[in-house]
Amino acid sequence: MLKGVRIVEVEGLGPGPFAAMLLADLGADVIVVHRKGGAVTPGIPERSLVDRGKRSIALDLKDPEDIATLKKLLARADGLIEGFRPGVMERLGIGPEDCHAVNPALVFGRMTGWGQDSPLSNSAGHDLNYISMSGALWYASETGSPPMTPATLVGDIGGGAMYLAVGILSGILNARSTGKGCVVDAAIYDGSAHMMNLLMTMRQSGNIVSKRGESILDGPHWCHTYRTSDGGFMSVQALEPKFYAQLIDMLGLSEDPDFAQQYNKALWPVLTDRLTGIFATKTRDEWAELYLGTDACVAPVLDPEEAMAHPMNVARNTWSDADGVLQTAPAPRFSGQQPWQPALRPERDEHRQEILDELSN
Repeated sequence: MLKGVRIVEVEGLGPGPFAAMLLADLGADVIVVHRKGGAVTPGIPERSLVDRGKRSIALDLKDPEDIATLKKLLARADGLIEGFRPGVMERLGIGPEDCHAVNPALVFGRMTGWGQDSPLSNSAGHDLNYISMSGALWYASETGSPPMTPATLVGDIGGGAMYLAVGILSGILNARSTGKGCVVDAAIYDGSAHMMNLLMTMRQSGNIVSKRGESILDGPHWCHTYRTSDGGFMSVQALEPKFYAQLIDMLGLSEDPDFAQQYNKALWPVLTDRLTGIFATKTRDEWAELYLGTDACVAPVLDPEEAMAHPMNVARNTWSDADGVLQTAPAPRFSGQQPWQPALRPERDEHRQEILDELSN
């Protein structure tokens, strides 16, 4: 879908590289500028999964000759991705004004936690800090418990990488019709807050309240995870009455007067305790087999390896261990698309000569 789009990514951490991977997955030519001679960041492998499908060249962004090479790359690019603190790219001589001087149509994608212009723009932070201040962390707990640290899916990926990718694509569409590039200020703080708007629609009707454990998505017995007899877990989210009716019918509870009161908040803690006892009587796989394919909205909680082995994945081939790394296929999918063939992860600086030869033509 993105054939003919070229993105230059300045090596960074987390959401920036992920956004670039997403664009590469969709067919963009992504050139990642790795640090020349720089040590790999602790915790990041030498050949990172998020570099799949990209081409690599190593440059020293404090070397004038390498800066000149980067500008030649940007002169032929549609977009740039960088994730430094505000002002760093400017001090290196490759800020938006410098880059637009060589390519007025360039979309300059900036990925930060706090945004380019805010009271905290120059302060350090991580995924958990951004989503805690944006409001996105508030409902991530049970009643009386501290908000749980979620995986980085909420902040780095959902509120960061996805919004950066959408921003860059929007900027490219605009540039192709106007000839003028722009700066994309993608802040995890902003994006994670924006994702709260679906919950805010429920707040309009009173179904989402500020007190944790009393909203329609975090309080009911029918919106919960339950431990099974073998230490596994089942997820239950039978929101609509017709789905809830099937849930309790399959548990033999359709005649129970308490369970008949789906939206009685006073009963939610009591009925949660009762379902806790019921789900503890069978193994996770026994419950999964019972509910598989029904409309009761009950599903097992799987780890990635289990997800790869599940019949759902066998049918869709979402998970694989291609290239020796457990990973997932690109999303979304498109009509007429060929079966996914996992892209290889480049060695750092692997495509140097190939890229330099292109620039000389």
